[in-house]
Amino acid sequence: MSVRIYHNPRCSKSRQTLKLLRSRGLEPEVIEYLKTPPDDEELRDLARMLGCSPMDMVRRGEPEFRESGLQQAVPGDDDVIAAIRKYPKLLQRPIVVSGGRAAIGRPPEAVLEIL
Repeated sequence: MSVRIYHNPRCSKSRQTLKLLRSRGLEPEVIEYLKTPPDDEELRDLARMLGCSPMDMVRRGEPEFRESGLQQAVPGDDDVIAAIRKYPKLLQRPIVVSGGRAAIGRPPEAVLEIL
């Protein structure tokens, strides 16, 4: 089974989710998205697999959210994706992808639904 995790090693939920996957005998492809941000197509695919809009993938409590200007109006998907590309820290974490489906690991056990 191919599993991929968009991971931030400084995030406790991301570390817990990675540990959970490994405890299940899975060794996921680890994408440190702060070092290698997803491109526009990848972000659109993640939103589709999550069944949400790009705005639902945004961490609104980050200082970068205010810097991005996303809170000023009702942004379109292209604006949100551009903001995530510019400020990858805005991306919800962790996101696990498996079998054409995705889940946000908040709580970490939420990813078990797609495995």
